[in-house]
Amino acid sequence: MIFFKDSEKMPFDPMIDEDSDFIPLLSAEDEDNMHAEKIPDLLSILPLRNTVLFPGVVIPITVGRDKSINLIKEAYKGDKTIGVVTQKNDNVEDPLQEDLNVVGTVAQIIKMLRMPDGNTTVIIQGKKRFRVKEFVQSEPYYRAKTERFEETRPERNDEEFQAIVSTLKDTALLIIQKSQHIPTEAGFALNNIESQNFMVNFISSNMNASSSEKQKMLEVPSLKDRATMVLAHLSKDLHMLELKNQIQDKVKVDLDKQQRDYFLHQQIKTIQEELGEKSNEQEFEELRTRALTKKWSKEIGDIFEKQMNKLSRMNPNSPEFGVQTNYLELLLDLPWGEYTVDNFDLKHAEMTLNLDHFGLEKVKERILEHLAVLKLKGDLKAPILCLYGPPGVGKTSLGKSIAKALNRKYVRMSLGGLKDESEIRGHRKTYIGAMPGRILQNLKKVQSSNPVFILDEIDKVGSDYHGDPSSALLEVLDPEQNSTFYDNFLENDYDLSKILFVATCNNLATIQPALRDRMEIIDVSGYTVEEKIEIAKQHLLPKQIEENGLKKTQLKLTDKQLEFVIENYTAESGVRHLEKRISKIARFIAVHVVKKQPLPKMTEEMLSKILGPSHEKAKYQGNDVPGVVTGLAWTQVGGDILYIETSLSKGKGAKLTLTGNLGEVMKESATLALEFIKAHNEEFNIDSEVFENYNIHIHVPEGATPKDGPSAGIAMLTSLVSALTKRKVKKNLAMTGEITLRGKVLPVGGIKEKILAAKRAGIKEIILCADNKKDVDDIKADYLKGLSFKYISQMNEVLQLALLK
Repeated sequence: MIFFKDSEKMPFDPMIDEDSDFIPLLSAEDEDNMHAEKIPDLLSILPLRNTVLFPGVVIPITVGRDKSINLIKEAYKGDKTIGVVTQKNDNVEDPLQEDLNVVGTVAQIIKMLRMPDGNTTVIIQGKKRFRVKEFVQSEPYYRAKTERFEETRPERNDEEFQAIVSTLKDTALLIIQKSQHIPTEAGFALNNIESQNFMVNFISSNMNASSSEKQKMLEVPSLKDRATMVLAHLSKDLHMLELKNQIQDKVKVDLDKQQRDYFLHQQIKTIQEELGEKSNEQEFEELRTRALTKKWSKEIGDIFEKQMNKLSRMNPNSPEFGVQTNYLELLLDLPWGEYTVDNFDLKHAEMTLNLDHFGLEKVKERILEHLAVLKLKGDLKAPILCLYGPPGVGKTSLGKSIAKALNRKYVRMSLGGLKDESEIRGHRKTYIGAMPGRILQNLKKVQSSNPVFILDEIDKVGSDYHGDPSSALLEVLDPEQNSTFYDNFLENDYDLSKILFVATCNNLATIQPALRDRMEIIDVSGYTVEEKIEIAKQHLLPKQIEENGLKKTQLKLTDKQLEFVIENYTAESGVRHLEKRISKIARFIAVHVVKKQPLPKMTEEMLSKILGPSHEKAKYQGNDVPGVVTGLAWTQVGGDILYIETSLSKGKGAKLTLTGNLGEVMKESATLALEFIKAHNEEFNIDSEVFENYNIHIHVPEGATPKDGPSAGIAMLTSLVSALTKRKVKKNLAMTGEITLRGKVLPVGGIKEKILAAKRAGIKEIILCADNKKDVDDIKADYLKGLSFKYISQMNEVLQLALLK
């Protein structure tokens, strides 16, 4: 609510003339006389915008429209009495009759002033309300027939009305007191008003309300109801004003609090100096002292200094102070330009690798090659190696051996189940609890910029709405990009090119192709029984003896006993389960030692008693029935053998049934083999009527295990021909290879694992594609003892070798 928005506004007395300099307030007697006056039947109508005139109230108005100027001039020459009506819409420039409200106020023109800008300003005083009956003239201005607006006034002794007016006055005075925009003179004017009716009109005219709200108040017949309406509006205005003042006070208090905190911090600083404690300035100085020893570039040094200056200007109590401190400490903790010196002694490296791991020649050879080139060239981008193989073959532990052989620091980061890209690149500093990515965190931990960095289980990286970590790894594992690795928290480039990254995985298929392309894949296949025996003797047995508190003399296992455990109690490519079995034997001995019982003699019977029932291992099942062929398969835990069984049953023919939980590729191989046989039935001495009178059923046992892949192609072909010709398959024979519709045999993968599985099962002869000969040549000759290989390139060659006459 704002009183006296215009300096010309002031209360008027009905008995004043235009030359008066002082205008007294309206008394109750004056108001009664004004109320008794008769309203003219015909009035000239002056439309007003943004203003509502109340009885007794004096307001100045600026007249600009031609119609209004003509009306004022003529009325000023006459009795100076006009009718004032407010427009319904303030934006209408030339209002029509329907644009005007029907309730208005009779007004007396007090003064007419010509302003310097050419406009005419008129000071008018409201008399009493009227209602427009009808308009009788529109040009040159509106004239209308009018009638008295009947209003009801409360009794003079109405206590409720007196209370409302008193509250209205008090509320208005409070608003004047609390508002910074209303002059205090307005309060004097209110205190000097005697008439209750004029008090209500005076406040209604000057309150902070829209013209439509004021018009509603003007149209209320009952003075008591109008007073109540005005009071409600004033109460709302007072509440809003108090809220504004509270907000302003709060802002002022906050500013005062900051000043108070500043002085208190200055006092705390002085107290800390007296007590010998570190102040913020001392901590800043320590950070700057540490920075002098860093081997970072000038660019990083400038960034550090800039961020230090920013920190020194911050309030220690602000949340940003902690984030900024963490950022500067990270800059200081990172090993900028810190490198360990490589040991270029190839003999030492080779001895270290052989000491810790048995076999794995390809990996050891690659590390020695890297060392040799590094020694010759002096500077070389580190390779990105990926060790691929089944679980338990020593991929992860090999990283430690590589670090020891190169005299580098070792760090391992598990990627299994990682779903958030921020784990690699870090979070931006704007987030609460932001931190750098795990790459930089690990470098900070080892304090070296050229460690051996193991990225474990890289094939098990996930992705969700937080981002794709495998895509973030593209930059980490690219030698052309990782010299400028960007971490979101660090907000600067960091050189990762000297780090020797070694990734491990069990399944290449789940690694993103672009990521797989950046790595040098080294196949770490499973171990043979002979290798497992050597690993158990050299590593697993001594380790378990030490971990279980035994002496070397208390637990000894011969090669034959180790072979018994391997053959009967493990079915894996690695040695993880073998270590568990040896650990169980060691615990059994430990119980006897603690109980001071005689140590049992290790025999196969005793091992069976300790380890429990042995699992049923895959064995060759003979060639007694035509249609049964031994195939070779690759699994994630190594190789295995599987059987292809074919049977014929009388029927309408042309029906091929496939069972055994087979995948699409394997089903296609069976269909391909049957179509090839139909096309060459005369060559295989098969009557074509067989296909018309017999149904064919192919089954691969162990139906609960899903099976897929093309490598069982030649086994399915042999099984079908064997069943159709009743010729048995040669004894102790297994085979693997993909077939085509043209009769070709194609190479397959996982040869080493398949050969080891065949040897474990007692197979003597293996048929392979000629292109797989290079894979067999890669395997040590010692591991191939007792096996003979037949290499073929055509499908009919398989049948000549596999089927008996």
